[in-house]
Amino acid sequence: MIRTTQHSLAAIVALCLTLGTPLSAQDKSETGKPPPQASRTDANRPADHPGDRSSDRAGGGVLALLPADAVTDQQLPTDRGPRPYTATAGTLPLFGTNGERIASIFYTAYVAKNAPANRPITFAFNGGPGAASAYLHLGLVGPKILDFGPSGRDGANAKLVDNPQSWLAFTDLVLIDPIGTGWSRTAKPEEAENYYGVRADAQVMAKAIALYVARNDRGSAPKYLLGESYGGFRAAKTTETLRQEQGILVDGVIMLSPLIEGPLVFGAKRFPLGASLMLPSLAAAELERRNAFTFEALADAEHFARTDYLAALAGPELEADAASAFYARVADFTGLPSDVVAHDRGFLRDDAIKQLRRRDGAVVSQYDAGLAAPDPYPESASERGPDPVLSGFTRAYGGAFAAYARNILGFKTDMTYVLLAEDISSKWDWGHHKQSAAQASASDDIREALSLSPSFRLLIAHGVTDLVTPYAGSRYVVDHLPTRLAAGRITLKLYRGGHMFYTSPAARAAFAADARSFYATSTDKTIGQK
Repeated sequence: MIRTTQHSLAAIVALCLTLGTPLSAQDKSETGKPPPQASRTDANRPADHPGDRSSDRAGGGVLALLPADAVTDQQLPTDRGPRPYTATAGTLPLFGTNGERIASIFYTAYVAKNAPANRPITFAFNGGPGAASAYLHLGLVGPKILDFGPSGRDGANAKLVDNPQSWLAFTDLVLIDPIGTGWSRTAKPEEAENYYGVRADAQVMAKAIALYVARNDRGSAPKYLLGESYGGFRAAKTTETLRQEQGILVDGVIMLSPLIEGPLVFGAKRFPLGASLMLPSLAAAELERRNAFTFEALADAEHFARTDYLAALAGPELEADAASAFYARVADFTGLPSDVVAHDRGFLRDDAIKQLRRRDGAVVSQYDAGLAAPDPYPESASERGPDPVLSGFTRAYGGAFAAYARNILGFKTDMTYVLLAEDISSKWDWGHHKQSAAQASASDDIREALSLSPSFRLLIAHGVTDLVTPYAGSRYVVDHLPTRLAAGRITLKLYRGGHMFYTSPAARAAFAADARSFYATSTDKTIGQK
């Protein structure tokens, strides 16, 4: 349940927000229009400079730890030579009806210089709920990425390097941290939980986007949302909220490893359909283990999953030779021991994941079943201990981003950068009548965006060995959308790897190329319709 304190829940959910002090033309941010000096920060600007936001920084408490916006001039190395851009690391203020600042949203913006007027702008965020944007920032789209070394998973010795596949090559970027993550905070810590919910979160994100658009005069730019995991769900909800409450229509959404339909993900493996949507991801991991992966081989597993496998699970329990033959096929596709498959009657229980590499003394990651680490609890019969990906090398994104923001972007604060606030997920309000994650749905938001905006396009990207949000679930959603809505407007792309497949240089490059094509196609169609 969302807890209210001094502000009523109705006021919070309505966001009680304004754009801060009224904006005149002189007050517009100069992001993307820097003065000629090589580097600067807002802290060095005179008070009457048009970029001054002193009113935004009013207030005490934890928000007093947030410095003024830092603005620097940078260059992105490209095949065509250096591309100059302006980087801004700062905060967007949210005000209550009493004029007091109630929260600050941390963001990082990258805006190319000398760009055409119709250059797209993309607002990006991660998921969780409770994850900061550093994953996408230093893992995929930003001008710098964190290199985990030859093994691809050495977080202790990771190094920040130029990103040759930065999306800044084809879109301006604004990466946003939801409240409770990164450096985004409420003025009163006890009020943070007011924003831990589907609706309130979407309203805050929509307001932050509208605030950035207004202050930076980007109303005419094609606008896109990029969200990873729960961030994909968040993107769908924010798209709707932007249209309804802010009068902003987005041109497209990119969902990376998204949650779209909770019923197909949470607890779904107990049911025939959910198990059939999980099996291809397990099969992909087994193919990788055998060094035999091809998308053609994966297609065989997909066919088995939606035909013989689904029919067998949905029907009466198999017996005798029929059961043995079926269980043997499941074991062959998934790599699970035959006795484990037989014990679970072909279903893919959570505990069965423990068995995938047990013979090797290893445990696989739910976030990437193709990645295994030594099992810290080999004597345990059930899955136990931290995830090798989520709790392993990817945690380095947090410290790396804090150092990058301080040393390169010039945003210097003693506040801790929260990469992943794991308690937020347990406090999340999924909707009315105590709805749970297993009932969450974003399909209607997708349908309505397609229906109401002719220019709207959707790109969904998945790693094939992801067990958290299996790719077959998204394919199921797309396949069941009305053809008149979806035809030619939704693209599903698959890559080798897991939930954060972009940690692989090859997958990251392939995804960046596909994203560039998506933007080019969407922008051409948008211009033709305007």
